[in-house]
Order: sequence, then structure tokens, then C-alpha cells
Amino acid sequence: MPSSRILSTGYHVPERVVTNKDLEGMMDTSDDWIQERSGIVERRWVNGEAGSDLALEASRMALERAGMAPEDVDCIVLATLSPDHFFPGTGVFLQRKLGIAGIPCLDVRNQCSGFLYGLSVADAWVRAGTYAHVLLVGTEVHSTGLQKSTEGRDTAVLFGDGAGAVVVGPADDGRGVLSIRLHADGRHAEKLWLEAPASAYDPLITHDYIDRGITFPRMEGREVFKHATTRMPEAVEEVLADAGLGIDDVALLIPHQANLRISQAVQKRLGLPDERVFNNIQRYGNTTAASIPIALHEAVEEGRIEDGDVVCMAAFGSGFTWGAALVRW
Repeated sequence: MPSSRILSTGYHVPERVVTNKDLEGMMDTSDDWIQERSGIVERRWVNGEAGSDLALEASRMALERAGMAPEDVDCIVLATLSPDHFFPGTGVFLQRKLGIAGIPCLDVRNQCSGFLYGLSVADAWVRAGTYAHVLLVGTEVHSTGLQKSTEGRDTAVLFGDGAGAVVVGPADDGRGVLSIRLHADGRHAEKLWLEAPASAYDPLITHDYIDRGITFPRMEGREVFKHATTRMPEAVEEVLADAGLGIDDVALLIPHQANLRISQAVQKRLGLPDERVFNNIQRYGNTTAASIPIALHEAVEEGRIEDGDVVCMAAFGSGFTWGAALVRW
């Protein structure tokens, strides 16, 4: 049975830059307040683009760097919490924009952990020989669903738009995915969620829901911080144990870019120096399922990852869901 590896990376973010100073004109907040609590300086917001549009550009880059055409893709796995439409899934819109048809498209709805959940699927399919080349994409458009006011500032200042993509294919040279561990705990589902629109309600959307603000995301920040800073290091330790490696073997940790304070706490618990942890939340904010593939692409481009390096990716988010993946580059 072959192993799987990430053959290439790509990313795309909107041109529109929204700084903390820009947000000061929308709500009662300040650059100092936002940076102190999250580390974010700016983020990208769309200007009419959909998540599938961002995914298209990221996918084109990943395919080009893999030396592949869209027709060479055997399957699309797309992770997002902000689909273009309630249904069908965003994957088929990406497929159509890539100009290919007939191959399966799977949408993954695991929020901040979506890319890692998607990687586990791609890894399993490649290892089993079901598909040779899987296009795995994380894409998000948060800005159109944020409450851009003082009432919603706790979440509105955190989120950005963007997409990251990788091509996953077979490997037989010792490189590739070494371990993936995934978890969830639905007891905490309402601590970070978007309550409506919801098919659990009849009708799924009303003016009352809008007036009450339940169509905007809500988060219990302290609870999220507490669980994230515990669960992410645990998942890292799990994948290292699976691979028979230790933290000293990790060349680079790429945590989900939820909050710089969370990443720093995870780094401290694992005992990693700054040069072995990659953060870019300062520029993009939290792009949820897109954050790890965007960061992975930038780390490769900046020369932070070299052939043979052991790279660990870890995420935590709504659900609660969390996990980690260990790869040899």
C-alpha cells in the first residue's frame, strides 16, 4: 500500500485589505484592543467573490505547481463552513469553474478542523488506491456573514476570507503523511456556533431570527481558549507517538490560525522556539478551514520547510472538533 504526500500547495486571498483602523470606523474597538487579544493587524475581505472563486485561484496555483492540469484530478475534497449556497456543496461549483466533470466532489463541514479532516480522507483514498490525485481545498468567506457592529465585535474582528489548496498524491520514498488524529466533542457545540438559518427550526429563517442576532456567529471566547490550548498540544503528542517521534523531530509546527494568543500558548506547552512555529494570522485573521493550507503554502514559499522536514499541523474549532497531522515533506 503506497503512502500519500502533499505534492504541491497554492493559496489565494482577496485584494481588499481591512485593517484594525478600518474596523474602528465600524464599531467601538481599537487597533490596540484587537492586537492585544488576538494578534491580528489586518485581514482580507471579499468584494463580490464567492468561496468557490477563491478556491479556484488557489487550486489553479496548486495544480500548476504540481505540473498538473485540472483533468488530472481524480477527486475534489473541499472544506468550508461558509458554503456558496445552502446546497449543493461548494465542491461542485469549484469543479465547474475548473472545467472538469464526472469526478466526485466531497464537501467537509468541520469548520476550523476541516482541512485536517479532509486530509485524512484524501490520505485514505490515495493509500487505498481509490484515487491517485486528490485536490484538497479549504476556502472561506466570513466577511459577508459578520455582525460588523459593536455588538458583534468579539467575532467580527477575528475573521478573514481566503483559500488554500494542496494536491495529495502517492509516494513511495518514505515521505508523506505519517499520522493523522481527529477528535470531536459535541457537548460544547453551542460554545462556538451559528444558530440560524437552521433546518432544525421551522421555518429555517425568519425576521425574528435576524432581529435577535442569531444569524451571526457567537463564541464563548474563554471556553474556546481553554479547550484549544489543551486539545491541540494533546493531538500533536498523539501523532508524534504514532510515528515514534518526539517534539525535537518537528521542524515546523503550523497551528490553525485562530488567535495568536492560542498559538503562543500551544507553542509554550510544547516547548517550541519561535523559529519552529509558523504564524500568519497577523495578516489574514482567522480563515477557518483555509488557515492551515494558506500558512502551509507561505511556509513553503518562505523556505521554512525543506525536503525531509517533519511538519506538524494542528487545529481546534467549532464542534468542538480538533486534531493534528504529521507529515514528512
